Amino acid sequence: MLRTFEIAGQTIVERNEPDACDQASRLSAASWIDAQDPTADERAALGRFLSDELPESDDVEEIEASARYFVDADGIHVHSLFLSQSEGRHDTDTVAFILQPERLITFREDDLADFRLLRMRARRHQVEADSPEALLITIFEQKVENLADTVEDIHLKLEQVSHLVLEDEEADLEEAIDRLAKLEDSNGKIRLCLMDTQRSISFLLRHLPARSPVRDTAREILHDLDTLMSHIAFLFDKINFLMDSTQGFINIEQNQIIKIFSIAAVVFLPPTLIASIYGMNFAHMPELAQTYGYPVALVGMVLAGIAPYAYFKYKNWL
Repeated sequence: MLRTFEIAGQTIVERNEPDACDQASRLSAASWIDAQDPTADERAALGRFLSDELPESDDVEEIEASARYFVDADGIHVHSLFLSQSEGRHDTDTVAFILQPERLITFREDDLADFRLLRMRARRHQVEADSPEALLITIFEQKVENLADTVEDIHLKLEQVSHLVLEDEEADLEEAIDRLAKLEDSNGKIRLCLMDTQRSISFLLRHLPARSPVRDTAREILHDLDTLMSHIAFLFDKINFLMDSTQGFINIEQNQIIKIFSIAAVVFLPPTLIASIYGMNFAHMPELAQTYGYPVALVGMVLAGIAPYAYFKYKNWL
């Protein structure tokens, strides 16, 4: 799907007329062409703006810096990670940006929340940009704002898990570990997006014109990224603390169970010894001929069991 946007005054306006015959002129007039999983015909239509063909998905996902940030005859290329969410779990998707003097071209496979929000804001004339480079910086600015909101959500969820682990005596600790593992995974994906955005903005600052008005905004984004990275580091520390605490509480519960079995074994050891002695089949055992030998042996076994139990209570081991 190809979506086109034009700069009208200081705002971005979406232009997606259904008439396919007018597609060529619509693309030529566009200040931003957003290609989401384009078809072969749409790739061919975009080909006239590029000396090389539109990148494939495998090319976009390359992790080497030389493949993600470079400048060629087509313009400035930036491949940046964006956060996505599916089935309650966060993931990352790469968006390829090609910045040209006349237009910005974006290529992606999925419909990301950041781009849905940008389209909604464009329909309300809330996206201010007077050039393709200003629009690119605006996209990154909104991306960082959304990442900040996600970090706040994770912080709130972490506070809930913290209450569950540290204050709720009836908490399901296995559930807490599962929730912490998901939060740690999401936190890692956000950190990856933040680091990638830092690299993207730094690269753009090196290649944007020296007098470009968006350079100050780009520097502010870098400052916000530094703040978010510090917050992410704090969340990682808290997740690790809660994970260690949860595992410690589980170990304490298991030790309590083992302690009960250990005490039971010690308590029943002396009575078992007495029973074993009088269970022997020797011919000469004087106590066997005693009239009260059997009840005396039973009383002895009870007392032998009570004695270690009373000693443990005296030592506050129980």
